[in-house]
Amino acid sequence: MTGSSSEEADGPPNIAERRREMLIFLALAFGIWPIVAVGVVGGFGFLVWMFQLIAGPPGPPAGY
Repeated sequence: MTGSSSEEADGPPNIAERRREMLIFLALAFGIWPIVAVGVVGGFGFLVWMFQLIAGPPGPPAGY
């Protein structure tokens, strides 16, 4: 291949690179993404709560 860097060699990746990739994967899988997921779900719950605070709870109108 022309223009390929030394990181794109045809041989197997070295141990240091594999360890670095595994640490990055573990940080993403068990650290960052769970925090993002909790934030998204919590943010949606907060938006629903604020909407209901303004518009009232769901259900039939009062007087029925």
